[in-house]
Amino acid sequence: MNDQYADGDRRGYGGRSFKPSPAPKPPRRSRHARNQVVVFLNFCLSAALFVVLAAGALLYWGKSEFDSPGPLKQEATYVVPRSTGVSAIASGLEGEGIISSAEVFEYGVRLSGAGGQLKAGEFAFPPGASMRQVMEKLKSGDSIMHAVTIPEGWTVNRAYERIANADFLSGEMPGEVPEGTLKPDTYLVQRGATRKEIVRRMKTAQDQLVEEIWKGRDPDLPIKDIGQFITLASIVERETGIDGERAHVASVFINRLKKGMRLDSDPTFLYGVYGGAGKPSGQPVSQSDKDSDTPYNTYKVRGLPPGPIANPGKAALEAVAHPMETDDLYFVADGTGGHVFSSSLKEHNNNVAKYRALERQRAAERDAAPGSGG
Repeated sequence: MNDQYADGDRRGYGGRSFKPSPAPKPPRRSRHARNQVVVFLNFCLSAALFVVLAAGALLYWGKSEFDSPGPLKQEATYVVPRSTGVSAIASGLEGEGIISSAEVFEYGVRLSGAGGQLKAGEFAFPPGASMRQVMEKLKSGDSIMHAVTIPEGWTVNRAYERIANADFLSGEMPGEVPEGTLKPDTYLVQRGATRKEIVRRMKTAQDQLVEEIWKGRDPDLPIKDIGQFITLASIVERETGIDGERAHVASVFINRLKKGMRLDSDPTFLYGVYGGAGKPSGQPVSQSDKDSDTPYNTYKVRGLPPGPIANPGKAALEAVAHPMETDDLYFVADGTGGHVFSSSLKEHNNNVAKYRALERQRAAERDAAPGSGG
């Protein structure tokens, strides 16, 4: 009995062998479904490859366009206003025919990391300039500079007139500054610089120059303050334009101030009559001009006039700060553009007589010249 049970346990009931049922297999994917996945993956891969190739081709083309010669046939200039963005600059350059494509230029600038480095100003571009060359020019800030020149001895009125008429400057003129407070010089500015800015530069430069020279002046000058210093320098400036004479002319006025004499300076009474606009060109000096009753007429008032009569330059300021040591009290034109100096009135009168004789001789020669109409 035990043996049969044991055998039945091995063979199963009824003498048949017994095997466990196999695990169910997962459902097989159809061949059609497998084909759709492969197709989709292939499409994605192909699309990605196409995008990469297209992007590469586009970048290559864009770089080629960015570096290729541009459309300019002759030199041209372009003004980049302040606070102008890359897009606006690109559009303006294309509109002026300096570059061929605003889009390529903008993307090229941004990809180069120069988007915030383009400068304002007026720039000149040579024929055939590439977009890269245009970008580098704008990055460098190498813009066209315009000159504003104020000669020594000009009044504030004349300086303002020149600044107001400079078409490369912008904005309104500032209020008029005191006479003598603008530094005569040549100032380089970009197109679009404001008129107020250039006047501020001139005034700041003059203030610094005057202060520096005033501090190093000779200790025994008969001048009370820096205002009188500028005033006397302006008179010296208007009396002579010869560098080598300024310190000599300054010595004459210094000697007269020390002696309490009148300065007898023609430019002072002319300023009193005509102001900063100056005497009209070609109009002779009249006796009424010389007899004018103004505080600037140093033939009538003693000492210095109430203020400067022009903007003195550095040489005139230095001449007053360090005048030549002389005994001279007079000077008169010598007929050659310079002056002859003297320490006595008698000698001075002789020099005046010589000068007047020379003038009469020259007038006679002009009248006798062919075609003079005499």
